[in-house]
Amino acid sequence: MRVVTLENLARAFIVDRGVAPAAVLAIGARAATGWRFAAGAHGVRSRERPAKVHEGTPFDLASVTKPLVAATIARLVRAGVLDWKTPLAAVLPELSATPTGPVRLELLIAHRAGVDAHRALYAPLVSGHAVEPAAMLLAAAESRRADCAGEPPEEGFAPLYSDLGYLLAGAAASRAAGLRLAELVARETSSVLGLDLASAASYAATRPDFLDEVAPTEVVAWRGGEIVGAVHDENAWAYAGHGIAGHAGLFGTAEGVARFGAAFLDALSGADTGWLTPVEAHVLSRPRPLGTLRAGFDGKAAEGSAAGTLFGPKSFGHLGFTGTSIWCDPEAAVVAVILTNRVNPTRDNIEIRKARPPLHDALFAEACRLREE
Repeated sequence: MRVVTLENLARAFIVDRGVAPAAVLAIGARAATGWRFAAGAHGVRSRERPAKVHEGTPFDLASVTKPLVAATIARLVRAGVLDWKTPLAAVLPELSATPTGPVRLELLIAHRAGVDAHRALYAPLVSGHAVEPAAMLLAAAESRRADCAGEPPEEGFAPLYSDLGYLLAGAAASRAAGLRLAELVARETSSVLGLDLASAASYAATRPDFLDEVAPTEVVAWRGGEIVGAVHDENAWAYAGHGIAGHAGLFGTAEGVARFGAAFLDALSGADTGWLTPVEAHVLSRPRPLGTLRAGFDGKAAEGSAAGTLFGPKSFGHLGFTGTSIWCDPEAAVVAVILTNRVNPTRDNIEIRKARPPLHDALFAEACRLREE
């Protein structure tokens, strides 16, 4: 019955309201006997591909990639491969002369490195010219905000959500470990936890039906029309192709994302997961000064939060541009996940902003009921 309820929520809040052609929802709640999960789906992949979605449909997670990259970096810090205080240029010496070269790794993933939010580093591709990943990293490291001069304070500059900061952090993790970032995230996080979350390349290699199953994203003329089985984010596409960049590139199922949230809450609560320690989870999820942004997550704003009204004040989560989200409540031990392809056929559809708060409330309530079943 819970699957039917979630399917009805997906239909009522997302598909029927024109938010997106497809939605898969998942919830998790920790009960006395362990975690319980449920998922439900409604809609079709897209107008061009009208096959129905199901609970196992992979979606482009967009910036929901960031929490997994942050957790992966925490594991590298434990192994001594990196340190939170490692300057970017110590790992990427070619960036030594840039304003961001001396900035500590922790500030990059906490959005307090003074780096611009976004730049169209992919722009040459639009006109058919090549773009080199090394040039993208250099441009990102050069993008110091005008109000962020000199050495950053201990807690960093004033926070500004930055894809470029995560692009740099992901590149540093990859270089330090000697692995592509997609392989590194798999080794340190998704494979450790048994999660159905991976790069497009990995999905394509292990699931022959991937292109027939994945939820398409936007229709973009310069990329050949409807984007299917490739990351929507242009900078991630230009930098990593079918791999992942620090800020985007993972694909996955709703339950896979929910199980990631549950594992993180377990680690935070002190459970011996063998993945993250409570201290490591605290570094990523602790509140930080001058805003709600944390290191891998965002906290819940006092007013107007996308998490709605029922998730508690200590909740944290992340949104994705393609219409994805995860929210975790450590006090209630509840996780809620929304996966949609709201950018299909166009990113100009922003109805997801209205849908998220009441839908998260409904999912929170369903998770509490799930715990009691």
